Amino acid sequence: MRRSERALRGVAYALLPVEVVVLVLLLCGVRIPGPVLAGGELVVAALLAAEAVVWLRLRRRGLSRREALAELVPEKVLRLVGHEVRLLVSLARWAGRRPHGVAGADGVFPHARDQAALMYGFAFVCLVETAGMAWLLARWPAVHAVVLVLDVYTVLFVLGLHAASATRPHVLAGGVLRVRQAAHVDVRIPLDRVGAVRRENRFTHERRDGELDLAVGSQTSVTLELTEPVGVAGLLGKVRRVGVVRLHADDPDALHRAVRDAVTRARTAPSPCPDRLPRA
Repeated sequence: MRRSERALRGVAYALLPVEVVVLVLLLCGVRIPGPVLAGGELVVAALLAAEAVVWLRLRRRGLSRREALAELVPEKVLRLVGHEVRLLVSLARWAGRRPHGVAGADGVFPHARDQAALMYGFAFVCLVETAGMAWLLARWPAVHAVVLVLDVYTVLFVLGLHAASATRPHVLAGGVLRVRQAAHVDVRIPLDRVGAVRRENRFTHERRDGELDLAVGSQTSVTLELTEPVGVAGLLGKVRRVGVVRLHADDPDALHRAVRDAVTRARTAPSPCPDRLPRA
């Protein structure tokens, strides 16, 4: 990272808490002089313009869009923002009945049904809490506004988690099983790494090294044992290697049968004939 890029990142780190403080003061009804606000916004605009120039320069150096953005924004921040964006996009996909990543799939296996009641109940509790806090804080408009924004976002967050699960099913395509959970787990497992697949109901899961449990409604129904570990990236980017994957589907028998048959076909597929050597 060059000095200019480090300097921009440092200025951004310094301005972010200042912006948060100014926003809180405005919501609380504190009057800030106009020239101060104008100067602050001018500094923010100049920072964004400088970052845009540096981003274009990084793109001309051959970096991809994400790589160029990662030079200006910390990876963990990018991942957190990306997760929130995926939740909001999932709400739109859920409303439009448009699942993600299923084009050309050999098999699609939804897995959100058994958690629906719990998520709807949680969202209802959040709505009740929102109404209750609105009544309790009616005499303090500034505090009421802040809490209302947080409560509404909490409701959207809960619904977004369920929408992400509903619109991101497990997908079998092109010799790869893509297993997902909400908007934070997306793992591609090549079928040639699947050593065994079992139809196995489990309702208790202990976190262990080398194992990934994608429970839905506290249950998993299909277990995959891999001959070679695959990498699983966490929400903040930490990667761990797993050799056992447990997952669930609305129709676990169909998922088990499809994976088993696909693995069998992959193992019994004839190998290509080597090219014949030319005659002397």
